[in-house]
Amino acid sequence: MDRRSLLKITAGAAVATAGSVLLSGTAEAEGLPPVPGMLGDRRANEVWYQLDEIALYHPSPETSAAYTALFGYLGQESIASRWLAFSKEPAYPRNYLEFVKPVEAPLRTLSKLQLGNFDRFYRGDEAGLVRAFADFGQGVLFDPRREPVESEVHTMDGNPPSSYHFWHAIQRAQMLLGIDRQRWARIDPVLGFAWALQSVAKPDHRHVNPGLPAGQVRAFARYWLPREPAQLDRDFQSSPYPSGLG
Repeated sequence: MDRRSLLKITAGAAVATAGSVLLSGTAEAEGLPPVPGMLGDRRANEVWYQLDEIALYHPSPETSAAYTALFGYLGQESIASRWLAFSKEPAYPRNYLEFVKPVEAPLRTLSKLQLGNFDRFYRGDEAGLVRAFADFGQGVLFDPRREPVESEVHTMDGNPPSSYHFWHAIQRAQMLLGIDRQRWARIDPVLGFAWALQSVAKPDHRHVNPGLPAGQVRAFARYWLPREPAQLDRDFQSSPYPSGLG
């Protein structure tokens, strides 16, 4: 499984702070030791590093069982492709809800895992979460601790990255099932925001990237962060990039 980045964010507050927060300098990271060679926000690097630890490299038995149940149910198909097919039918979203009901338990496990990691580092700091997500999308976080096992830049894997669509499908399933519904409804617009940033930045996965111009980041924030679930469903029907960007 690729990196999963799921954040708590209030869209209105994020838009209001886009100009002053998304593009500001490195946040304080109290209690985190320095890492020689690391570039970018210390805390943002850590939250993605730790998410990889618990979700990818060293999952707990409970997490591994959730993956087995989820992907065993899907078989050879991806949840993104199933969501896409359902989303184009008149019965959506009811048809998708019925489809994901059998995997409610593993989706609850993944929700607890992901949200718990973000709360560990950003509870009560929505501005920090916005910056961390924007940094992730642009590929400006360089973390040497994975080398040579994994790429050093914390960003979505793939060129173009496909897992933004995976995340959207997971989040919509969680919302429809009532799994942390309000939090995922606030997160999904941020997912689209990062997808748009990475679609334009096309970051190098091995070397730190310069980031996009400030005005461009603000423009993306104004468009994406207020998006409602139905609007995001239409947005994510575009692949591999948002409509008008590819």
